[in-house]
Amino acid sequence: MQMKAKFWIKKIACILFSIVLIAVCVNMFLGPHNIAAGGLTGLAIILEQWIGVSRSLVVYIGNGLVLILAFIFLGKEVFFNTFIGAALLPFFIGIVPRYTIINDTMLSMVIGSAIFGIAVSILYHNKASSGGTGIPPLILQKYFKLSPSIGLFITDGIVVILCLFVFDVDAFFFAIASIFITSATMNYIENGISKKKLVYIISDLHEIITQEILHEIKRGVTLIPSIGAFEQSQRPMLLVTLNSKDYQQLLTIVDRHDKEAFMITDTVSDVHGEGFTYESGSV
Repeated sequence: MQMKAKFWIKKIACILFSIVLIAVCVNMFLGPHNIAAGGLTGLAIILEQWIGVSRSLVVYIGNGLVLILAFIFLGKEVFFNTFIGAALLPFFIGIVPRYTIINDTMLSMVIGSAIFGIAVSILYHNKASSGGTGIPPLILQKYFKLSPSIGLFITDGIVVILCLFVFDVDAFFFAIASIFITSATMNYIENGISKKKLVYIISDLHEIITQEILHEIKRGVTLIPSIGAFEQSQRPMLLVTLNSKDYQQLLTIVDRHDKEAFMITDTVSDVHGEGFTYESGSV
């Protein structure tokens, strides 16, 4: 029971932190330069400039509608995962000071978009959301089999196009660049940080190489039967998955025993299992 309470406290703290980051990005990095990079927050920046309504009020109304749609069309689980972030975001947008930290528009856009990507990644990692335009694509996917990425592209595209009519061409292209930077940041956090090396090794000295990998790098080795087509010679092919920091040590071990060993190395974004997502002997 205590562990469950700690889990929820940590989850809510992460959601709260990410929502504050989004509010800071909107009020201190993107908003001051009229960068409406898609989403409900982008629409809020546009409507505030266009018709004078507070951006926090726009997010309140928008997220209220989104929560209703989520409950009706996507069920209770999605509703509750969205509720905390959707309720907190307009509140923090309303209380976070509107201050221009960086006067240069390009630099402010780059830093703000990167922070925005980090914040959204934290939300996704905790299976939460800040509401906004992320919900309609899920509805389109469920009922019309439309890819969420296409649905999100359409909804964000409409917001970005409005920049041309409310702001100017510069704001339009800054908004597009911001979306790309946010997406790249999220992709790196999801895949780049946890990249691993997948290595195939064919060598006549596979036994000693295997032993040193097991004892020096402390990584498991899988032996895969292989037959060379030219000589019809049979020998095991070693399959090793390891962290990038251990890859150079693996090269040293192989080179030490067999400079003619054949190696194929690939980079993988995620590995689940003992030694990676959990330690040996743990539950």
